[in-house]
Parts: sequence; C-alpha cells; structure tokens
Amino acid sequence: MFFQKLGSALLVLLFLVFAPDQAFSKTLKIDFPVEKFQLKNGLTVLLAPDSSVPLISYHTWYKVGSRNENVGTTGAAHMLEHMMFKGAKKYSGKDFDRILHENGITNNAFTTWDYTGFYQNLPSAKLELMMDMEVDRMRYLSLNPEDLKSELQVVGEERRWRVDNNPFGLLQEALFGEMYKVHPYRWPVIGYMQDIQAYTSEKLKFFYDKFYVPNNAVLVISGDIDVQKTKALVEKYYSRLEARPVAKVEFPREDRRSQPVRKEIRWDVQNISFNIGYPGVKAGHPDSYPLDVALAILGDGMSSRLYERLAYKDSLVTHVGGYNMTNADPGVIFIYALLKSKADQKKAEQIIQQEIDKMKNIKVSEMELQRAKNKYLKGFVDKLQTIDGKAQTLAVNEILFGDYREVYRELEKVKAVTSEDIRRVMKQYFQAQQSVTATLLPKKK
Repeated sequence: MFFQKLGSALLVLLFLVFAPDQAFSKTLKIDFPVEKFQLKNGLTVLLAPDSSVPLISYHTWYKVGSRNENVGTTGAAHMLEHMMFKGAKKYSGKDFDRILHENGITNNAFTTWDYTGFYQNLPSAKLELMMDMEVDRMRYLSLNPEDLKSELQVVGEERRWRVDNNPFGLLQEALFGEMYKVHPYRWPVIGYMQDIQAYTSEKLKFFYDKFYVPNNAVLVISGDIDVQKTKALVEKYYSRLEARPVAKVEFPREDRRSQPVRKEIRWDVQNISFNIGYPGVKAGHPDSYPLDVALAILGDGMSSRLYERLAYKDSLVTHVGGYNMTNADPGVIFIYALLKSKADQKKAEQIIQQEIDKMKNIKVSEMELQRAKNKYLKGFVDKLQTIDGKAQTLAVNEILFGDYREVYRELEKVKAVTSEDIRRVMKQYFQAQQSVTATLLPKKK
C-alpha cells in the first residue's frame, strides 16, 4: 500500500536510489501533475494534486527577502514575517491562531535572503477557510503598534539566540560581512539589533505595501484537491486583490579579491572554530551542479574526505563539513570546522587545503562520484515524498527560476556531472586569494 501511494514517478526514483551505482547510467525522469496559471492581478498559482492522504499543504511565498532591505532597515522582511501572524481586517491576531488550531491547521513561516514563505498543513475540507484567511492578511494586515512593540522584544531575543549568543551565528555573520562589501547579503537575514529595535508600524507598512502584493507572490497548493474546484476558489478569493508595480532591482556585483581575508572574533568559548568561504554562483548556474557534487565528496557527512582526514585520521576536529550555498544572486562555498581542545588551527587549515588540492589535481573515482550522486538523489526523493516537501520544491523553483519545471530537469543535470567537471570547478572556485576565513577564538586570559 505504501508503494502504491508514492506514485510511479517516485517509484522509479526509489529504484535508482537503492539500486547499484550503475543506476545513474539509466534514464532519470521525474514527473508529477502540476497545473500552473496566473490571475489578472499577477498572482502565480501552482496546483499539485495528490490524494494519498486527505491533507493539503498551502504555501504562499513572496519574492522579498533581506536583500530587498537597505542600510538602516535590516531585518524588515523578517520583522514583517512575524507581524503577519498578528491579525488583519477580518481575522484579528487572537482569532487567527485560535481558528487555525480549532480547525486542525498547523502553520509556520520563514525568511531568507531572497524570499519569505508562509505555509500551512490542513485537512482538505478546510481549504476555503484557509484562502479567506490568507487573502485577509495579504492585503489588510493591521500592523498594530502595540503588537509590534511586543514583537520587537521577541525578535530581539531571537537575534540574541541565533547570533549574539551563538558561536555559529557569530561566525556566519562575520564571514558574510567580509564576503560581501556592497551586496545586501552582507547583513544577516534577521537584521542588526539597532535596526530591529527601531522599527515602527509606518516603516513596516511601507515595506508591506511595496512587496506584499499578488503580482509579487507565488501560491502553491499541494495535496488532496480537485484542480478545477480549487482554481475556481482561487479566482473567487484572490481576484479581489489589486496588483501594484514592483520595481526590478539590479543588485551590485562584488569585486574580485586579490588576496585572502582573515577575521577573528574573541568570545566566551572553550575551543576554536572557523569558517572558510569562497565566492560561489547563483542558483541554476551550470557550475552549481558540479559544485554540489564536489562539496558532497569533500565535506558532506562522516564519509566525506574532510571528515575522514580531520576527524578520524588526524583527530583534530569534533565536526567538519562543507556545502555550496546558492541564492538568487551569487552565493558562498563554505567549509566549517570545530577544533578539539588544543588542536592546531594552522594544521587543520593545511589539511583542508591538501584535500582541496587533491580534488584539483586528481580526478575523483567513478565509484566516489556515483556515490555522491546517489546521495544527492536520495535527498531529492525524500523531499518529494510529502505534500509539504513537494510544495516547497515547486515554490522555490518558481521563485528562483520563474519556472517550477526546473524541478523535472535537476536530476538530469546532476547525472551529467563528470569527474572532469569536478576537477574544473575545484580549480576555478577554490582560489586561495579569493577566500575569507572567519575564526572564533576563546577570550584571552
């Protein structure tokens, strides 16, 4: 019964995941039904029917994130995400949460550098109620000053928890501040504390009116739906909203460095930790796929080259890894390490460089390459097995590429990566003079 519910497309993928390494030589194909349409007001809608369970995953994503902020207003996108739960014209803040809970609806939201997403998982019978509530806050958010006053304290505490009192948050903020000098990725998504505490309802209303409009949003409804009835409901509820102009912004490009940068932070920690960053590529760039596979081999998990060398063989770290972060604009290639007590950072960095140099000069074996691809594939399949994961995948592809169908092409692009591709991108992107190293050190006694 379980396999019957997965659907034929996912069954093919599951075979490829658990088949031998040669599985990637077979034709990879992923497909599932999606209906895309756009309202006259510009709202983009994706409907993905899946009747395996009587549930719906309802996602509303806006094309606005921290990169749309300015100096002095950092954290506006994240602050507004919080205020979206504080009530609108028809459903007050207390009513909003109460009605959701009474109807068995779970909900949450998130903010990134490039977009803000709101999502609910609900019984399929509650679809029309959910639409009415989402339309209400898409256009008629109250932004009550008293609600904002209390939420400023909540977000301030979140900033302390995620960054100010968090070694990994401090390191990332320091690294991004050096990686980006002109692009708005240089400040954290949550914003700086002085900006957070200075927000007013008027400032946030300007941000809300500018970006929270139907022609700047993507609505994804995945799960137990009748496509034609759902289209009619979308028309009924969302067509009443008016489009507004959203200016297209060209974000500044970063200059190439001529020498490496190092930044140190002293903090109340016992052991040294550090991040090394290299300028990366944006989502969908042809090199993003070989970089994903290369970072899987170099630093993804306990079987990666860095972990085997630094944790097992040389016993210098308690944790080490790496990943390729791609955004709407060029992202960052990360390597991170947490050293053991009294371990030598210089030696750890030398070993990291040795492993990078190996991948630059010696082709990875076909077995290692296929293993990394299969791991990538499994993660991809795992996400698509739930209606929520499917909705997320469709939304992010529609937001970043303007075409949800990119999800169908991703596996073929990963399959096409060769060992020579990996060697090429290692040489091209892992250049020492382009690197930034941020280190968190214990306070001096």
